[in-house]
Order: sequence, then structure tokens, then C-alpha cells
Amino acid sequence: MKKIDIHCHVVAFPEFSTTRPNGQNFLSAEEQIAIHDKSGVSHGVLLPLISPEARWSCMSNEETQYVVSKYPDRFSWFCNVDPRQGNYTDKADLTHLIGQYKEKGAKGLGELTASLYADDPMMQNLFRSCVELDMPVLIHIAPQFGGTYGIVDELGLPRIEKMLKKYPDLKIIGHSQAFWSEISADNTVEIRGRCNKGKVKEGRLPYLMREYGNLYCDISAGSGSNAMMRDPEYAVKFLNEFADRVYYGADVCANIQTFQYDFLAFLEGLVNDGGLSQDNYEKIMYKNAEKLLGI
Repeated sequence: MKKIDIHCHVVAFPEFSTTRPNGQNFLSAEEQIAIHDKSGVSHGVLLPLISPEARWSCMSNEETQYVVSKYPDRFSWFCNVDPRQGNYTDKADLTHLIGQYKEKGAKGLGELTASLYADDPMMQNLFRSCVELDMPVLIHIAPQFGGTYGIVDELGLPRIEKMLKKYPDLKIIGHSQAFWSEISADNTVEIRGRCNKGKVKEGRLPYLMREYGNLYCDISAGSGSNAMMRDPEYAVKFLNEFADRVYYGADVCANIQTFQYDFLAFLEGLVNDGGLSQDNYEKIMYKNAEKLLGI
């Protein structure tokens, strides 16, 4: 069955790429395609990484466009803009910049990782620009400032809720450990930055999904896959209820990662066992992404 990966990162020129302190390198486009082929993924969405927080190398919008131009059948792309661009002010004309990327084919904005509060005036300036241009935003939420990356919110995601309410036409696609830990009510400040285990006691995230139709989610990486695999029974409930607003993704950042294969087998198992409907499975795996990307 067709699969679209909503969350991919690659470097355009691996020969010039820096190695991270753990010895790993980000994938080249060719390495990502090989992983997609093994996973049965026909298309991926490239997400540039431009903010410096906890990043050892950045992936520019221009490099990302270059990769898409080489492999237009295999990749689409989101642009990325740091809210602090334009002289570090909430008055910067980010619409002008984002609009140029949209004209060049960007289908959204992300992965947004700047270390600012989710409702910071500069963040809101970015969100307003995305509303004006009808650009969805894929966010990475951090549990605190420093030692990590991502836009910052407290336990329960009150600032994200404020933005969902203030900008009802803004499509926010949630991602990260701090986002997915909110699936369960036993979440705490101490554990919200980790991939937590055990049965899910329905938490803040399902409430936000029900309350705000402009909140979407990306089940990629250890964070999203773990949120599903920690409790298969609840995963079926969550995925069936919110199937119209869930995107499959992998977020594979190095060749040594293999979790994506186990996660795909898990999702297929939910369908084979009769819990997750075939229709909802297809929405999550590719139909929602096709609608978002216009393909």
C-alpha cells in the first residue's frame, strides 16, 4: 500500500556535512530513498533545519529545494523560517519571505525548533504570516529552555492551546516527546521529555484534539511511535478517532536507526487484528498527506 513520510531530513551535499558528537551523520537524499524503498514509502516531505539550538549542522531551504529538484517524484518540501529572522522583532515582514518559498513550491513550514515560548510575540508574528499564506506549521515542542531544541511550552501545553484558540485557521502539526507525552494523564514535568512507557490514561492531548480542529499530529520518531506502541489498545482508539488529522512519518536521521520498520509492522498489525479500520489506516499512511500536499 502507498505510504507518504511526512517527516524527513536530508543533507544535499554529504561530502561537506559535519559529523555530530555521537559520530552520526544526517542522511543523504540517496540514503533516505533507500530507506523509503525498504519501508515501502513512495514519497517523503523534507523539513529544513535552520535554527541553531542543539543542532550541529543546519539544513537550508535552498539545499532542500535542490534535493527536491533532483528527485521531484520522491520528495516534496516544507520551508523553514526562524521567528527571530528579520532583525529579531515581532514586526518583521515574514509574510514576504514565506511567500517566496511558497511560490517555489513549499507546502508548509517546519520543522519549527526555535527556542522561544509558543506564544512569544515573534512566534505569533510567524503564525500570523502562515495563516495569511495558508501554510500549515509542523512544530517540535521542547520541555524547557536549554539542553534541547524546540518551541517551549509547559506541562499541559497551555501556550499551544492559546495559539490554537487565537489562530483557528492555523494548522498546527504537533511532534516531539513533550508533545506526545501529553497523550497520557500520568505525564509529569520530570518525564515529559522522554518516551514514556505503560498503559495510557487519557490525557491532555486527546482533549486538545477534540477541542481544536486545527490541531494535527505527526506520529514520527521515537516519540510518536512510542506513544502508539506503549498501549496498542489505546492506539486503536486514538487513531480511529483522529484519523483525519494524523500523518504517518518516520523522522529517520541516521542509517543506524531501525525503529521505523518495527513501527510499520505495528501499524499493519493493528489493521490485521481488526482494530484500526482499513479506511482510517489509508488516511494516516497517505491520504491525509496527499490532501495536504496537493498530490
